[in-house]
Amino acid sequence: MIPLDPALARDIDAAVAARREAALGLLFDLVAKASLLGAEAGAQDRMEAAFHDLGLPVDRFEPDPEALAPLPGFSPPVLASYAGRTNVVGVHAPREATGRSLILNGHVDVVPPGPEALWTSPPFRPEIRDGRVYGRGAADMKSGVAAYVTAFAALADLGLQPAAPVILQSVIEEECTGNGALACLARGWRADAVIIPEPFDQTLMVGQLGVLWATIRVTGRPAHVLDTSAGVNAIEAAVALFDHLRGLEAAWNEPAVRHPLWADHPHPVNFNLGRISGGDWTSSVPSEAVIEVRFGFFPDRSVDEARVALLAAVEEAKATRRELAGARVEVSWRGFHAEGCTVDPDAPPMALLAATHEAVTGAPVVRRASTATTDVRFFARHGGMPATCYGPVGGGLHGIDEWVSIDSMMEVATVLARFMAAWCGVEARVPGRTGRAPG
Repeated sequence: MIPLDPALARDIDAAVAARREAALGLLFDLVAKASLLGAEAGAQDRMEAAFHDLGLPVDRFEPDPEALAPLPGFSPPVLASYAGRTNVVGVHAPREATGRSLILNGHVDVVPPGPEALWTSPPFRPEIRDGRVYGRGAADMKSGVAAYVTAFAALADLGLQPAAPVILQSVIEEECTGNGALACLARGWRADAVIIPEPFDQTLMVGQLGVLWATIRVTGRPAHVLDTSAGVNAIEAAVALFDHLRGLEAAWNEPAVRHPLWADHPHPVNFNLGRISGGDWTSSVPSEAVIEVRFGFFPDRSVDEARVALLAAVEEAKATRRELAGARVEVSWRGFHAEGCTVDPDAPPMALLAATHEAVTGAPVVRRASTATTDVRFFARHGGMPATCYGPVGGGLHGIDEWVSIDSMMEVATVLARFMAAWCGVEARVPGRTGRAPG
């Protein structure tokens, strides 16, 4: 591993620092786009403009579910159509590739904000308070996207460009299927290293859990409340079913069956009852309920194995829980079918990233085994590329008053710019070819 020239490192630091307002401007623009599932176009328009401002040719395309369906890692879509819902990829090609290639990937889709009344300020009106940017998606993960754009732009400001291919990917559906990232893989984009700046508090991710979503429909028997015993309450049955699944969650958290990366975690595997609907009249025993459940599992268990275990637990609940007597249960699958994966922290790009973090921050990087999933799995598990997450400090993810530290976002941009210079090498920027940097 060849260390970065100290003078170049200082110049990079100064160039990133000079882009603070431009980085905040991009972050504000992105947060203001309410890029919920199916409504990602506005944010992707902004990303296409950012890539064009960097002088990069842009590949903008819709994922094709029919083409993706046979591929490892595909998840059944939550929405039926990808029409008008695109990935945006900016592609840098050097004059002569002398360094190692890099993919910087990020997602623009965000989860619903919940009741706006609970937010201190409107979730899609970004606001700065106490050194933080607040807003849905500020941390997860539009700040990471702003950081990698800033890193690339800072090199351009110094009259430099990477001496290897660099592929900047802005994708959809990280929050529910990952099919956006899978579509990039299927399109043929490959690199010698992949970094996704998810808001993991500037840690180096060394593993992530698998995730499976299930939709469980419970059909009971309606009845008038004058004799509730004549009916089968589908809502009560659905709640009892999920309560029974808690036993499987506990079993998968037992120390004896844990993956070593999560040996010291207090509760790594989480089952979540995310949505419930049912009933049609307050004075009638409800005849139908639907619950949508998220299941986590360790990387040494496949999606198929997890699905079999979950179906067995459902059958056990039907046989043993009185609330389910007389009820019909149907399980279907859409959304995440995500395998877990691990990352070799000693692989060359991870070692360089760790060393760059320490050079910038003055402290060794902390390794993190995530209890969630990210798009890293496509690159690391299905694409055979060294890949990890390293991104800003933030909070309120999927909750209320989501925030990201501005200083941390800029520090991540500095680490990424230095890493890019060291990993890819640098060459003189070609005037008139790569265009102007944003801001």
